[in-house]
Formats: sequence, structure tokens, C-alpha cells
Amino acid sequence: MNLTRENVLIEALPYIRKFYESIMVIKIGGHAMIDPKIMDDIIQDIVLLRYVGIKPVIVHGGGPEITAKMERMGKKPEFIAGLRVTDDETMEIASMVLVGNISTNIVSLIGLHGGKGIGLSGKDGRTIIARKKKNQKIMIEDIEHEVDLGWVGETEIINTELLDIVTENGYIPVISPIAMDMKGNTLNINADTAAGDIAAAINAKKLILMTDVPGILEKHDDKSTRISQVAIQDVDKLIDDKIISGGMIPKIRSATIAAESGVEGIHIIDGSVSHSILLELFTDKGIGTMIYKK
Repeated sequence: MNLTRENVLIEALPYIRKFYESIMVIKIGGHAMIDPKIMDDIIQDIVLLRYVGIKPVIVHGGGPEITAKMERMGKKPEFIAGLRVTDDETMEIASMVLVGNISTNIVSLIGLHGGKGIGLSGKDGRTIIARKKKNQKIMIEDIEHEVDLGWVGETEIINTELLDIVTENGYIPVISPIAMDMKGNTLNINADTAAGDIAAAINAKKLILMTDVPGILEKHDDKSTRISQVAIQDVDKLIDDKIISGGMIPKIRSATIAAESGVEGIHIIDGSVSHSILLELFTDKGIGTMIYKK
């Protein structure tokens, strides 16, 4: 008799018991944002989490979609050393895509799978108060330049009241990383950073960062070299050794801040793997890299 399914459920039981009534922040990004099948699998996982007594909070990005929308509207995206310059028009387009398109689509999928989603931006209920980032010093052809990135922000305050209300009443909040400053200006926040800040503020047990890679790899082109766990005390050495590099660095920095603030585990997983959230949370081996504080 094949007991595979039964064994899977038995293996999941202690994790379900451990995580019951806890809050988990899940940042959706990467290929999930453009592949409907991947997104559907992710939302099924998240709705299942809600039905087994976990309180999920979704934060989503949307960089490629913003770029595509700008190009369709005849506006050329501007990047300096990989950083997007966000002028007034770009900010308007970013808000349109993140709040008006991506967020509503995710809420619809949650409803399709039997959950109760509610779309929020960081401006709703003054959930994310931010300040404009200072001019960035970057190197271009070995010359240091000071660059104003426009309406790009960094978090000052996370107000948890609205999130507390909706999660306690069975809703799954879907948060777009659009914030406001003290003067009412709209600011775009890096989604990984926003997810980490929110996880820390609402005392989340877990922060899950979805990417297009299996986690931290000792050799970037070899998935078999995945590192299953990394203590935050070891992060700087991994960066110095170039094991953590490029776009993974802001994710790891966000994870480190969250871990320092009390988030038990931060999981970096490949969102393109079918039902990756369940495999990471409810199996002994997991499929990604967990960042933790010793």
C-alpha cells in the first residue's frame, strides 16, 4: 500500500501545530509575477495557510511590469547602476501597476480559491510612513557620482493597526509597497525591504522571500550547492566571498534586519517550484535557504 500522501500529512502535522495562529509575511516576486500558473500555485498555498490557522500577509513587487507599462506608454525607463530613477510620471505609473493591477489580480485569485483577500497600499491607514532616500553615491567608470533617484523611499514607521484588524478578522492583506511621507508625497519602496520592515513590526514568525533561484548557492550556477541555513552573523563573510552578490544582497540585508528584530526565520525560496511555500514550511528538508539569528 502506498503511504506517500499519508506520510506527507503526518510530516506536516508538527509544523502546522507549531505555526498555528502565527503571522507569516510572504513577499511575492520574480517569475511568479508574470506566470499565471506559478502565481496560482502560490495563492493556493497561501489560502491553505489561512485555513490551517496561520495568518498570511502578502507583499508584492512588480518591477518588470512597471517597466513594460512605461514602455507601452512611450516612456523610457531610466536606470543608473541598476537603480530605477522615479520621477513624477514614473511614480504615477508605478502606483497604477502595483495598486490598480497586480494587487487586485492577487485579491481575485485569493477569492477564487476560497480565501478573503483585501488590497492595501502602504498609504492606506498610514501603514507605511517613509522618507525620500538621500542622494546615492555610485561609481560609474571608476568615478563617483551623486544621484537623485526621485520618489524612492525608505521606511520610517510601520503602523500595524490596519493589518492587525484585517488579519484578526480572517482577511489576507495584499500590500503594494507604495508609501507616503509626512507631507503626503507618494514614495516607492523596495518590496523586499518593505516585507522585512512589515514582518518585524507585526511580530511575524516567518518571512518568506520568493525569488527565481533556490536560495543561496555556494556556486551560482550549481543548484546542488544550495546552503540550507545561514546565521546572520555569517552574512558579511558570504558577501565578501561573493557567494551572496547582485540582487541577492538587498534580500539578505532585509532578512538580517528582520531576524535582528525577532522574526524567527527568513526563508529565501524559488517561487517557480510548484507549491514551494508548503514544501519549505511543512517538510523536514525544505527547498530554500533559511536565515536566522543564533
